[in-house]
Amino acid sequence: MIKLRVFLITFIVISILSSCDNKQIFDTYQTVDDIWNKDEKINFTLPVLDSTQTYNLFINVRNNNAYKYSNIFLISEMKFPNGKVVTDTLEYVMATPEGEWLGSGFSDLKENKLWYKENMRFIEKGNYTISLQHAMRKNGKVDGVSSLEGITDIGFRIENAQILKKD
Repeated sequence: MIKLRVFLITFIVISILSSCDNKQIFDTYQTVDDIWNKDEKINFTLPVLDSTQTYNLFINVRNNNAYKYSNIFLISEMKFPNGKVVTDTLEYVMATPEGEWLGSGFSDLKENKLWYKENMRFIEKGNYTISLQHAMRKNGKVDGVSSLEGITDIGFRIENAQILKKD
């Protein structure tokens, strides 16, 4: 288990260093310890951003073969500096109908870069915070999945939005 974790950490560091690009503004991950409990929120405090620029926001999800579902439901909360909170319920597809994982990576670890918000401006001065929690349910069940297995890391990424000029 320790060798696998060392390999994964090394792989992640090498991937991050080799895939740097000029659009990236912020890119960070938080590890999920074996099981992601339904009441556990993963929080990201965003850096101060230029209010004159637009940004694309992404949620990054890493999963392994212990993940039992073909999709994932997330509840996001964006907390603005003025106290306003915008809550979204999001669904993302994680596997093909044939059961093959989407995303990048090899072995049983896959990473999905999922669109969250496009062309966003951060016009208020102060700290913005993103909170994420899972909202998984089994088909036909009212109660949520209390312990979600197979999600290894949750990340948040901000990129400069590229606006194409029309000729």
